[in-house]
Amino acid sequence: MTRQKSAELLETVDFMEAFVSELGSVLDLTTHDPYLSMALHLMRTHLEGRSVTASSLVAESGVAYATGMRKLADMQEAGLVEQRSRTRTGKSFSLHPSARLIASWGVLGERLQRIAAQRYGASAGDRGASDYYFGGTYLQSHSIPPPKVLSEPLSVPGGIRVLVHGDPTFMVMENLKRQFEQIVGTKIHQRAFSIDRLHEEVLKNAERRTSRYDIVAVDLPWIGELASKNVILPLDTIMDIDLLDPGDFHTAGWQAAHWGGRPYGVPSQTTPELLFYRRDLFAQAGLEPPTTTTGVLAAAKALHAPALGRYGIAWNAARGTALGHTFMMACADFGQPLLNLRAVHGGFDTGNLHRDDLVPTIDTPRALEAAEYLMALLQYSPPYILSMSWYERIRPYAAGEVAMAYGYTLLAPYFELDPKSPAFGNTAYLPHPTGTGGAPVAPIGGYVLCIPSNLSEERISAATQALVAFTSPEAQKLYITNGSRTAPRYSVGADPDVRRLSPIFEAVDAMSWRDELQFWPRPPIPEIASIITICGEEIHDMLRGAISPREALRRAQERVEREMRGRRR
Repeated sequence: MTRQKSAELLETVDFMEAFVSELGSVLDLTTHDPYLSMALHLMRTHLEGRSVTASSLVAESGVAYATGMRKLADMQEAGLVEQRSRTRTGKSFSLHPSARLIASWGVLGERLQRIAAQRYGASAGDRGASDYYFGGTYLQSHSIPPPKVLSEPLSVPGGIRVLVHGDPTFMVMENLKRQFEQIVGTKIHQRAFSIDRLHEEVLKNAERRTSRYDIVAVDLPWIGELASKNVILPLDTIMDIDLLDPGDFHTAGWQAAHWGGRPYGVPSQTTPELLFYRRDLFAQAGLEPPTTTTGVLAAAKALHAPALGRYGIAWNAARGTALGHTFMMACADFGQPLLNLRAVHGGFDTGNLHRDDLVPTIDTPRALEAAEYLMALLQYSPPYILSMSWYERIRPYAAGEVAMAYGYTLLAPYFELDPKSPAFGNTAYLPHPTGTGGAPVAPIGGYVLCIPSNLSEERISAATQALVAFTSPEAQKLYITNGSRTAPRYSVGADPDVRRLSPIFEAVDAMSWRDELQFWPRPPIPEIASIITICGEEIHDMLRGAISPREALRRAQERVEREMRGRRR
């Protein structure tokens, strides 16, 4: 760790300690958070080069000794605290923050700065200071410049070869290919597939002696499978991760690119699934924006008018992959992960998805509520809903045929860029409305760019340089100004030029600050592609009336259990 980085982390510790102290002086009823107190003390001793024992750390917790020891055990189990022997016998040991806790603290420092900048701005007396950042107007007024040409062109035979998904954002990249060829100094060859074919091609490419691609786009849920199968390289083994400025990425999007604590990809798109709704139709009907699943059903019922060619809501209900995603996200609305993940503040723990004791939790009361919610949506959906998938749910929304739609932000150009669309200028965005036991969540999707493990050694350097160039703030802004609606970086979402283009960026940034952007609804374990397919098949049988919701969940649970047992033998 550099001296500058240590100073930055210590500054965050100082700020948090001061803030907690002030909070305690204002609110006499404030109670100690033992986890925070111990984390602060652990980080301070680490950064100051001092050792700490379990008893001294617990003494800082502010709670009774026995309670403090239990809290410390929780932190160790969560992978936040490391224990190191101080003697050969191992009977005496010191405690240290884990790499995960240190990394999380770095992200916290970045986020605190951005929150302060966005909420308070700079005082009049500070605005002349050129190096003022913490309370300045950096995020509110800083306009990201166009991408610069690399100082040295990439020297790689045949140019850079990229495998991507055929969605609007990557098609924007294809349209800008000549401009990026000038930036990197070599030809770019891009090949695009649908989501299922992309998954097949990435795996097929891994079987080749030498990769056909320098960079491959990977859907976030595939990270665990591809990392565990050695299909993609851990980036920290081939490049300096600091070149990517990790703290600038939306926290959930950056964390979702990790497996076993290591980064395997760089976010190219961070696109949460949101509820799109027509503000004009809601206003005409005197409806409030729905914040619960009950509210969604009520609004869909009020706006459902088949005789007028308008339906209440559109969503992914096509058999297989499309519906499997919908079911997982509906379960998240009711606070139910599809695996036995440990509940933590803001959602569920995704830091240890590589462990072997994960089991499916599909046949549960909350999942049943989610399934019944989907059944209820049917009556206010278009008649062709059971064949509706990714683009098909947005096209009728853009055409004015539905009043609401669950959709990824990357699909917003279908109506945001078409002045003839009834939804143009009339759309607002919400995180998923909540069901019983749930909290607001905006399940993130999107793609990260990865380096194949079988890429020729002599091409790796050029591939990593292209990776940095393609995912830089300058490149991301260029995609957006040419039609993309995904911004994986905080700096890009806060750019004034970007914010003028769509309300979607401010909405997503606000959701990120509230920790509503989450990837636990689609945990990237190796079996996730099969789990999605299984759920999409059984829930489809339920929706078409072949089986009951309880039977669909029972069958999905049994099939997923067999799949996970079979893969882990």
